[in-house]
Amino acid sequence: MAERRRIHETLFDDLGFRMTYEAERVLYELHTEHQHLVLFEHPFFGKMLMLDGATQVTTTDEFVYHEMMTHVPIFAHGRAKEVLVVGGGDCGIAEEALKHKSVRRLTQVEIDASVVEFSREHFPEFTGPVFADKRFDLVIDDGVNYVARTDRRFDVIIVDSTDPLGPGKVLFSDKFYAACRRCMTKGAVMVTQNGVPIFQSNELTEGITKFRKLFADGTCYVAAIPTYVGGHMAMGWATDNANLRRASVKTIADRYRKAGRFPTKYWTPEVHAAAFALPRFIAEKVAKARKR
Repeated sequence: MAERRRIHETLFDDLGFRMTYEAERVLYELHTEHQHLVLFEHPFFGKMLMLDGATQVTTTDEFVYHEMMTHVPIFAHGRAKEVLVVGGGDCGIAEEALKHKSVRRLTQVEIDASVVEFSREHFPEFTGPVFADKRFDLVIDDGVNYVARTDRRFDVIIVDSTDPLGPGKVLFSDKFYAACRRCMTKGAVMVTQNGVPIFQSNELTEGITKFRKLFADGTCYVAAIPTYVGGHMAMGWATDNANLRRASVKTIADRYRKAGRFPTKYWTPEVHAAAFALPRFIAEKVAKARKR
């Protein structure tokens, strides 16, 4: 019997270690001049999507990232009707957001139509419910251009980006964040993917420094996602309403009840509130960013 292929996550090569995953079966692979994308089946994590040596999503633990990126800002806001997702071509964020009855329209801006088509074929568990929902509005456009030009205004913006490398780097820029602020309603909130603080501390501190130049409140909250190696992952948080992240467990629980108590696997009202209680080493990075 042939030895199964092993696929390496090379994101932390500069730190001297790699994660290696056994591929039971490679479902799709694409090598171009600019990127290497591979989708494969793992015996524990299920379908795994890796882009340029960095894990993007797995069917076993995707719920942690998608629930925490989505339900935290929407429930913290409390009255979100217009939600914008930048990136997120797999539609995992959109699927979670559309569970909220208060959301009247979910606009998703994805630069590459082929990413969405790829996801419709390989991740129908995400895309199926989304494309069946009349509130879903897919826009194929550069996210930076869209937020700079749109006349729409959003209560919640979720930036579901890759790491700040290559084409995704612009989604971590001052220009992009300023354009997002331009199309946010009063009291709106933006959340971003800001990496694993213990390994990617600059990504976190630089992001929050940029938030603090534009918003009254810039910080992060955390979640533990097994395949995003490093313990905690940081979700950036930017808003002019500092009270949003201070909503009590009771307030969040009331909003969850009114939303119909849809099933979750990670997010709870208690986890929501606790996510803003940062471990000291992360809180110190946030404080450092604020002093710049």
